[in-house]
Amino acid sequence: MPKTLLIVLFALALFALSNAHIIAVDKSPGLAIAKAVTTNAALAGDRDNLLNRLNFEESIRLLYDKMGLSVYGLPFNVFRLGMVGYYSLEKEGVLNDKGLITIIDFSKPSTEKRFYTIDLKKLAVKYHTYVAHGRNTGENRATAFSNIPHSNQSSLGFYVTGETYVGSKGYSLRLDGMEKSFNDNIRSRAVVMHAADYATESWINRYGRLGRSQGCPALPPKISREVIDSIKNKSAIFTYYPDEGYLKASRYLNVENLLQKLDEQPVQLAGAPSLRQS
Repeated sequence: MPKTLLIVLFALALFALSNAHIIAVDKSPGLAIAKAVTTNAALAGDRDNLLNRLNFEESIRLLYDKMGLSVYGLPFNVFRLGMVGYYSLEKEGVLNDKGLITIIDFSKPSTEKRFYTIDLKKLAVKYHTYVAHGRNTGENRATAFSNIPHSNQSSLGFYVTGETYVGSKGYSLRLDGMEKSFNDNIRSRAVVMHAADYATESWINRYGRLGRSQGCPALPPKISREVIDSIKNKSAIFTYYPDEGYLKASRYLNVENLLQKLDEQPVQLAGAPSLRQS
């Protein structure tokens, strides 16, 4: 009798364990599916916010349109080049995380506002103002550029902003040229961003153009300090002019090279996730 009771109890225990296992198994698929759906949704959201080869051109156009840059007179092709360089610099790890790019469009005359600081996180133009070019770069229009010391000419290409200081031109911002043969002598040439009375609308009204610097991107005094404090310490500046020699030679404008890097590791899309919201 005790032996029979032991067998019965053992059978009941096995049954209970079996049912418990079945219940657990029955519940787990639902949990797994829920987790999978949540994970896949998160991954899909992440993919939408990542810049890659397939969405690159569409994303740059979307950025341009979302910020209404055409209203500010910034051509799409100039903005696109600026963003190619911005992401190339970001890939090198030389930029801060503020999401700012400054574009100086020297294809425009000095009588037009051709200095743009763009906030890619807030999807907004932060500053749009006048900027002077070097005295040997041209009169009202910039036409000649140089990397040579004492040339008194502006330099093309991508810079990264450095530290501030107070010098003979007042509160100023040091710049580092990132492109060999085009602007890598900027720091040794003492080409800096500073305020200048000749970079104002009143100067234009009096003389028909802005005054000119020794190669420095000089700004109106009323806004200069604010701009400098916003863009200092490792933000990008792109000085543009339709110079075929530069545009073909610049390693920061090599789109295929950037796309290959994005194939290996996509980066966060500027303005995401609000960029893709209607």
